[in-house]
Amino acid sequence: MPKAEKVKTAVIGCGMISEIYLENMTKKFEILDVVACSDVVKEKMKKRADQFNIKQMSLDEILNDKSIELVLNITDPVNHNNVSSKVLSAGKHLYSEKPIDLSVEAARQLLELADKNKLLFGCAPDTFLGQAIQSARYYISSGLIGDVTSVTAVLNRDAGYLAEYYPFTALPGGGIGLDVGVYYVTAILSIMGPVSEVCGFVTTRDADRVHNFPNRDSFGEKFKLQAENLVAGSYSFKNGAFGTIMFNSCSIGNEKPQIILYGTEGILYLPDPNNFGGEVKVILKGQTEATVLSPTHAFSGNSRGIGPAELAWSLRKGRKPRTSKEMSFHGLELLLGLYKSCETKSFYSMTSSFEIPPPIPRGFLGESYGGSPSEAGLAV
Repeated sequence: MPKAEKVKTAVIGCGMISEIYLENMTKKFEILDVVACSDVVKEKMKKRADQFNIKQMSLDEILNDKSIELVLNITDPVNHNNVSSKVLSAGKHLYSEKPIDLSVEAARQLLELADKNKLLFGCAPDTFLGQAIQSARYYISSGLIGDVTSVTAVLNRDAGYLAEYYPFTALPGGGIGLDVGVYYVTAILSIMGPVSEVCGFVTTRDADRVHNFPNRDSFGEKFKLQAENLVAGSYSFKNGAFGTIMFNSCSIGNEKPQIILYGTEGILYLPDPNNFGGEVKVILKGQTEATVLSPTHAFSGNSRGIGPAELAWSLRKGRKPRTSKEMSFHGLELLLGLYKSCETKSFYSMTSSFEIPPPIPRGFLGESYGGSPSEAGLAV
């Protein structure tokens, strides 16, 4: 692996997801030097600082520290814009949790700010950099299933159950589309490229709810779902293929995720894009049963933090990050375009585009050799 100066990094937001980010960013990705964390809830900040032996710093302290080059924003979705705009205005490179923002207009302003200040800006989800999607890309690019002509994505969840344990899922940005569907959309876009038009139906069924877990303090209290829980839509890719989605959190909590790519020579089945690994399967012409394909890439375990690490390598190598702000923005516009289509009862024409990010090079199967996931591929 080429030697490179580590990128001093700070994390803003010390909630549940911060633990796996910090675990990986402090132990698995050598390009990162995580020096500080911050949260408006002091107890959460202290817990993570003590756990990972890093500094507790306020947001202003992080923004004013000239040695910190990269900031990871993993606050709640409603706070993404406030934090991200401050980070970019302070001249620091940014990696944000999804969604990039809650509106197309606000997200566009963030992209313009990053470009104006000549800063790198990446955004989750980074699961498409994992073993499953990268392996799928390799097999598709090899021509295994011919030309991909259509894609379908399906996800089921239980919004009421989730709101009991994860209250943010009932708030704007926490719905089945922007919080979870974005994994599916990002995985598909990273393979298929940009979309030209979308149309869809979006609703929040049974918005008025009651907390019904008797072992919780909120038992019996009323609350309202403020996020979408049923999304259906169709879209056309610029390459001529069609896609459909059905994201339903008015269902059961035992998820049965599906992404299926239909090609002229076969059908490819992807695993849950909320994970980094999983089995990629194929049915070719003349076959009746799916075959599991051998993985071609690394990072099969929970590798959250690979996105910030890849962005840090991009910074040191002077190139564009694979988790590009343009692809993230396009995914947000696709999802919100479905909402706009439902509102206007018409097709929504996409205003954005992006370049498909280059794949992670093959040959870096670190964990397959008994070690930690290889970072070498990220440096290429």
